[in-house]
Amino acid sequence: MKKLLIAGTSSGVGKTLLTLGIMKALSSRGLKVQPYKVGPDYIDTAYHTHITNRASRNLDAYMLSDEMLKYLFNKAAQGADVSVVEGVMGLYDGYGSDINACSSAYVSKLLKLPVILVIDGKAMAASGAAMVLGYKMIDEAVNLKGVILNNVKTASHFQILKEAIEKYTDVEVLGYFPPNPEFSLPSRHLGLVPCEEMEKLDEKFSHLGEEVNKYIAIDRLLEICEGQSVTSSFKLEIPKVKGKTLALAHDKAFNFYYEDNLNLLEEIGLSIEKFSPLTDSKLPKCDYIYIGGGFPEVFAKELEENKGMRDALKEAHCQGTPIYAECGGLMYLGKSLKTLENERFEMTGILNGQSVMTKGLKRFGYCEARAEEATILSKKGDVLKGHEFHHSEFITDEKAAYTMTKQRAGKMMSTWTGGYSKGKTLASYLHIHFYTHLNALMRFLDLNEHE
Repeated sequence: MKKLLIAGTSSGVGKTLLTLGIMKALSSRGLKVQPYKVGPDYIDTAYHTHITNRASRNLDAYMLSDEMLKYLFNKAAQGADVSVVEGVMGLYDGYGSDINACSSAYVSKLLKLPVILVIDGKAMAASGAAMVLGYKMIDEAVNLKGVILNNVKTASHFQILKEAIEKYTDVEVLGYFPPNPEFSLPSRHLGLVPCEEMEKLDEKFSHLGEEVNKYIAIDRLLEICEGQSVTSSFKLEIPKVKGKTLALAHDKAFNFYYEDNLNLLEEIGLSIEKFSPLTDSKLPKCDYIYIGGGFPEVFAKELEENKGMRDALKEAHCQGTPIYAECGGLMYLGKSLKTLENERFEMTGILNGQSVMTKGLKRFGYCEARAEEATILSKKGDVLKGHEFHHSEFITDEKAAYTMTKQRAGKMMSTWTGGYSKGKTLASYLHIHFYTHLNALMRFLDLNEHE
């Protein structure tokens, strides 16, 4: 099986750009490329999907058990010629100081992925060899097969780095990539601007693939990225749902979903009907509603102006249609949203609260939610694992449904409250993976059999 993990020495070394370029270069050869992303990122996966025309999957070792990770990796890889995994942060960065805690390195060992390490080669010569040697020796079980040198302007500079790395390590240097502002991707507070908002992407990525082919030995990369297959003992055992429809909020404002979550919903028999809170005036006929994360703050004016959809959602709530909302979905279900410019926009008003944008991150990272009351996902006392990543606060007098905790190496780091349950509506900043919480998913889909 052809497969590889593209890792960086740290965030900001150009790992995402080079991953996109390599995916494009491989796709341009007529290969079917299956993309993945280590960790909980939604935006990078959307770019992967755009380039490869295959839905990118998240490989999250915090959310998912080892057997689930292997199962979902193999499931998505069916029919592909090569699997390309983009790492998260630096190769050994994860949850705390343990190099095996949710890191790209750990995922590479679990899935037997050959690793290609991206290094920022600017202002560096023979010291590049020390860096590669350190990344190789700290855990020799990581199959470090190659190096790509980013931000290197000239062939002569590249040659010095290549000679040093291959002299002092046994890791092959596969090429370099010069700095080029043409390929920079704009960012904002949660990372890259989503591809749904970008123009002329196909033209940009076509040229990126051509440049990657020019500077990086793609054929050689394929030769050295033969990985052992992995097997999983996990079996999906979950009852089917018949004749039910889930309405999924999906547009420029709301598009943060795990592809495996959506795939699972369809696999168990649900019909998914997408709707746009930005442009649709009414909901599709449905039995359940799911509103994921995104950027409601960027499109707050348009969301306010679409009163028809705001009213339709409030009516669905009042009629008892189960509604589950995550992060941006929570912000939309509040009474109003206040931007950094102090502009206030009306939202659905299902929850009596206001989302207030802040300049800095309010919550970031993995955490757990203990249900203090029964909700459409949980019995009282149940614990959900997930992650939060947001720049807003939800100011409300609604009773919190969750006690939130952040732990590391068994030590309590912080605790707070969050999540709001009202009738058959549940909204929270927490993003969860349905495979981790199959019981919660079935509770959401089959409420009549629960208290």
